[in-house]
Amino acid sequence: MHKEITSINNSFIKEIVQLQSKSRVRKNTGRFVIEGKREISLAIKGNYEVLQLLYCDEIYTDSNLDDFQTEIIKISKEVYQKIAQRDSTEGIIAIAESKTFSLTSLKLTSKSPLILVAEAPEKPGNIGALLRTADAAHVDAVLIANPKTDMYNPNIIRSSVGCVFTNQIATGTTTEIITFLKENNINIYCAALTASKSYEKVDYADASAIVVGTEATGLSEEWLKDSTQNIIIPMQGQIDSLNVSVSAAILIFEAKRQRKFA
Repeated sequence: MHKEITSINNSFIKEIVQLQSKSRVRKNTGRFVIEGKREISLAIKGNYEVLQLLYCDEIYTDSNLDDFQTEIIKISKEVYQKIAQRDSTEGIIAIAESKTFSLTSLKLTSKSPLILVAEAPEKPGNIGALLRTADAAHVDAVLIANPKTDMYNPNIIRSSVGCVFTNQIATGTTTEIITFLKENNINIYCAALTASKSYEKVDYADASAIVVGTEATGLSEEWLKDSTQNIIIPMQGQIDSLNVSVSAAILIFEAKRQRKFA
């Protein structure tokens, strides 16, 4: 028999609402919310500890709940609608323990790692798309410099389709990440408009970090100063830039093509 919560005024339910909406609460408690069966499965695959699993039996119809080695709580449809932020989730929500995205915890096992770096991305949707690209290309790590939002923002989890759990991720300042790349002898290829080579004319066979900035301001001068080579995607229309996640995908998959998708 599972514990049951039917009131939206339950203190635990109020805590979940806070976890969903406030980065400060996620940071202070070291916990976050995951919606959806696929996302929860990917979190478990990524060795996240699921603390509680909540399900609404009016929506969630699978019978394998007891396969989850955690506390399972049955909730009413009213409670589910109170804590869920997505209409399309399958009636199942988890509370999980956060990980620290430390540069010191990164494990680069490849002799020639391929890394995606994004400086100061703001929009959760763009961050999620970057993580999906990184997962699809199976890069060695994703580094977020000067992050503007926490990685457990529900919109990042949703837009990444759970890839936030499958990528090796670290965050830090621009200075910290540049230092890390240099200490590990990783070439730095910055997507920039000035002093650039067309992206397909650069050799990414050795250890490489492809660095992208925001559409509004591009990369900071610190990145350009330490760049091994600036790279550019030639524009043939009337605009001079692409969405950051689209640019990252083009550059990362060119590197993968050169490496014969190894």
